[in-house]
Amino acid sequence: MPRTIPAPPHPTAGQAAGYEELDEIQRRVLWLAVRMVDAANRERPNHDGVKVGGHQASSASLVSAMTALWFAHLGPEDRVSVKPHAAPVYHAIQYLLGNLDRSYLTRLRARGGLQAYPSRTKDPDQVDFSTGSVGLGAAAPLFAAATRRYVDAHFGARPRSRFVAILGDAELDEGNIWEAVADPATRGLGEVMWLVDFNRQSLDRVVPGVRIDQWRGQFEAAGWHVLEVKYGRRLQQAFARPGGHHLRAWLDRMPNEQYQSLFGLSRQPLRERLLDGAPAELGDHLAEVSDDDLGPLVTDLGGHDLDSLLSAYRQCDAVTDRPSVVFAYTVKGWGLPTAGDPRNHSALLSGEQIDTQREQVGLTAQTEWDRLDPATRAGALAAGRAERLRRRTTETSAPIIVPAQTGVSARRPISTQEAFGRILTNLARVETVAPYLVTTAPDVATSTNLAGFINRSGVFAPTPQRTWTEDGILRWSEGPTGQHIELGISEMNLFLLLGQLGLAEPLSGQRLLPVGTVYDPFVLRGLDAFIYGAYSGSRFVVAGTPSGVSLAAEGGAHQSTMTASVGMELPNVTFLEPAYAGALDWLLCDALTRIGAAAGGGQADASGSDASAEAEGSYYFRLTTRPIDQQPYEAARRRIGDAALRRQVLDGAYRLFDAYHEYPHLRRDGLAPAPVVHLVSCGAVLPEVLAAATELAEEGVAAHVVDVTSLDRLYQAWQRSLRRSVRTAALPDLPGVFHCAFGERAPVVTVHDAASHAMSWIGSALGVPAVPLGVDRFGESGTVTDLYELHDLLPGSIVNAALTGLALAGSRVAEPTLPGSGP
Repeated sequence: MPRTIPAPPHPTAGQAAGYEELDEIQRRVLWLAVRMVDAANRERPNHDGVKVGGHQASSASLVSAMTALWFAHLGPEDRVSVKPHAAPVYHAIQYLLGNLDRSYLTRLRARGGLQAYPSRTKDPDQVDFSTGSVGLGAAAPLFAAATRRYVDAHFGARPRSRFVAILGDAELDEGNIWEAVADPATRGLGEVMWLVDFNRQSLDRVVPGVRIDQWRGQFEAAGWHVLEVKYGRRLQQAFARPGGHHLRAWLDRMPNEQYQSLFGLSRQPLRERLLDGAPAELGDHLAEVSDDDLGPLVTDLGGHDLDSLLSAYRQCDAVTDRPSVVFAYTVKGWGLPTAGDPRNHSALLSGEQIDTQREQVGLTAQTEWDRLDPATRAGALAAGRAERLRRRTTETSAPIIVPAQTGVSARRPISTQEAFGRILTNLARVETVAPYLVTTAPDVATSTNLAGFINRSGVFAPTPQRTWTEDGILRWSEGPTGQHIELGISEMNLFLLLGQLGLAEPLSGQRLLPVGTVYDPFVLRGLDAFIYGAYSGSRFVVAGTPSGVSLAAEGGAHQSTMTASVGMELPNVTFLEPAYAGALDWLLCDALTRIGAAAGGGQADASGSDASAEAEGSYYFRLTTRPIDQQPYEAARRRIGDAALRRQVLDGAYRLFDAYHEYPHLRRDGLAPAPVVHLVSCGAVLPEVLAAATELAEEGVAAHVVDVTSLDRLYQAWQRSLRRSVRTAALPDLPGVFHCAFGERAPVVTVHDAASHAMSWIGSALGVPAVPLGVDRFGESGTVTDLYELHDLLPGSIVNAALTGLALAGSRVAEPTLPGSGP
């Protein structure tokens, strides 16, 4: 039978004013949250045959905690992350505060409506942190607070904000939670409060045992302030009466599965289940409690006691030197007929149950979507809170002026990793850029070439730290003016911090230029947080280095082959893999220019490149430690000219080596033209590709070499053309960047120190045969030559691939020359 929300006992003298109004508000919040899910599932046409869902029970457990926050505690500067499954509660609250149009209430999980989980980029009401991938939304406010601490130290204190995360207890099973809690960069953040919805149920089951002691110990060991809001006032009053200690002792040690089973029972069966295994003294003590009163008494948990919750919030506010965590004991499905049911996670109330819930809250079918009447005390409280929580409009920051290039010189062979570090150091000397640069790395700053920047800008610490070591290479001065944030070895934390640094303007009122470095093989370790940052609309630069099998001696565990594909496929992320220092200089300065551009649209690129039309987002540079000769790039620069070459580099590809320019005889004016092939590559393997082009020229084949600086931009340009064709039924036009880089129709060989499929689509784009070469199995230790031979990346293999491509295209050429044989 339907369960009603237990009426709370009369407020005590110390309770906050407005308790009865808050109770009325939380009942309306519960109703709207449940009804939203109900309407989406029972009333909206469903032609897919796929369940809509919406988590009525998981929402219900947080109604009290969230009502207390928004209607009695938060201020306009506070930033809150909401548990994914509590999205309906959040939207119900925003509706009652006047921040959401009524039409959205029936559009939960519909196109253009309310998202399944809170989204700062897609929901119409003001969402501070996207959630959905459990654990990440919980940790994000922690790193947002670390970002605020950095902003305050460098640009002056902002109005104080509290950074609150509302998370489910099952989220504490996620490893990234504990990585974030333990990182030195998150210590001492007194503005942070985590509120754990401790309903002791996960998706599949009632959780066996309760791990509160373990979790308390872990938080306290990391320096956190820990509170439990376990029992409501009714139980607290019962504990205080003679013999009440027996009840408390039994409830404290009762198995969780047994306690949860009480919610499906009433009267005598509930009493029998409660006393199963209990000491005899408890039965005697409870004999005076009627069967009707026993259920509401023993299920009275603190997570639904508004006064206890508000008291806990105030205690956390008083602790300013460390983060706080509040464990609020709740009932999954509170106030619903499914309360405490082990299978209630995805359960939906029936139409009859919805009718009963509507009646209990005093509404009709005609008034069920109404806001609170402002003429009532509850309505007046809600209106007052709406005014209190209204955020001030802030002016958009002026664009950060980044030069088009730093002029990094490279007269000798140099790796892109080294060039990256030198470019950042050069930018730290530019007064319009330097104050806004902030770098971070998970204990790999020096090995990813950030040492020069750190020596110039220092390491950030909230207070000055004495340096005890003398290091002639790395001068690691730490203090509030430092601009590098050093993390422990956690790639997940790297991307969580980068994500919040990239949202510093909307959350802390200051635009930054965040740059992170990480070993490229371990980008995948932090991929969940990388995706989270991109989905949240964050803007930053990350350099993954070293990449590919060119880190030969380190073996397969330190060789990345899949990251290029990941970089291409991440929405709101632009993937770049330049081979030469000059191209990297242009690309990095362009990326920082876009990040520093005025909000509300990207700053137009002066070169007029197609890439300037792309959506703003983050930038992923895949770099290498292998030094390569820069002269081929300088030769292309002289041949093409700086203005045209820069445009092509930014658009994603250019012709590095023009066979006709280097070997005019291959044009064969008046004769049958020489066979033509395009050797397409990027990154560290280009020297082998250029050597293959020379060998092919000697065999009478015109092999042009195309350096792809951004597979992502090249692919997106092609896709935009195809989509226009699909939508207009017109023939697609090949984008201009293809015409500049390829020039003529000819088979292609793609060569990549990564999975071969990442570049294989280029043949399809050009409509020609393609032979993709790359690294399609795990690597092993060896020299670069050893591993390039193993994966068919040496010049001889590239030559044979070119001849194969020509044969597929029907060209008549000489027989292939085997690797190692004479002319």
